[in-house]
Amino acid sequence: MRALRIEKPGFPEDPVIRDLPIPRPGPGEVLIQVKAAAINPSDVKNAQGRIHAASFPRTPGRDFAGVVVEGPPDLQGKIVFGSGGDLGFGRDGSHAEYLVVPTIAALPLPASLSLPQGAAIGVPYMTAWSALVLAARLQKGETVLITGTTGSVGGIAAWIARHLGARVIGTVRSAADRLRATHLPVDEWIDLESSGLAPGVRAATRGRGVDAIFDVVGGALFEPCLQSLAPRGRQVAIASNPEARVGFNLIDFYHNESRLLGVDSLKLGFAEAAEILLAVSARLESGELPPPKVETYPLDRAPALYHGLAAGTVKGKPVLVP
Repeated sequence: MRALRIEKPGFPEDPVIRDLPIPRPGPGEVLIQVKAAAINPSDVKNAQGRIHAASFPRTPGRDFAGVVVEGPPDLQGKIVFGSGGDLGFGRDGSHAEYLVVPTIAALPLPASLSLPQGAAIGVPYMTAWSALVLAARLQKGETVLITGTTGSVGGIAAWIARHLGARVIGTVRSAADRLRATHLPVDEWIDLESSGLAPGVRAATRGRGVDAIFDVVGGALFEPCLQSLAPRGRQVAIASNPEARVGFNLIDFYHNESRLLGVDSLKLGFAEAAEILLAVSARLESGELPPPKVETYPLDRAPALYHGLAAGTVKGKPVLVP
């Protein structure tokens, strides 16, 4: 089979397409013929050597959709999708023609979704759901601030927040970005080009602040986010770009009784990921959440896409179709 391969991380020459043996499933596993596999930012970080949990050589790829060709009789021939566990980091991932995963990770693809759409659900939807539903425990009637709202995770988070009945405040880097985001269910936008984040949030909430924050950016936005919290507000962080270290006023933090929470989708085992994805897929099937928008590419384009994503020149959600 053909597979994308990272022999050693750091982008010296990798990743490259290699011919590898088709993997064989063991007890409690299934062999899937991959029909579609999304590329996520964490896949690119993996190729760059920025994921500490990864081992090499490795076939990357965390999200997949395809057909079960070996496994329990009741699953053979089924169209499935999935994500989670150490897929693409500790075990070979989905950027290949075939993939082995635990049986629990092969979930029925909603009939309303195409295979490329199914492959694009995984990491973005899992991350947004984990942050808002499981970590922040966002409630109906609350107000949430979502940074990086026009990105794939931030946009999905806006839809989840709306589904939960929350008021959504989003951020854009310019007025032009706002014009391109009219499809998102955001009640109020803060243009960071013309307004500071915390003053903008206070103005939008009559000085109170927001009940919850989903910060997908971190770095320079971390402290302004904390300054935007209402008393006992919860802030969920999933990234910090480009600075890994941040600072804030600890006295203000504890006087406000703020809560700071971290979410890392890499920590979701296959069973946890399956539980989240089943909840998400039910809402996709019912129309409560929208399906992902994707751009499809042949597997041969994967190396160029990895380099393009690293350079910031690839737009949209790329999905490989082996």
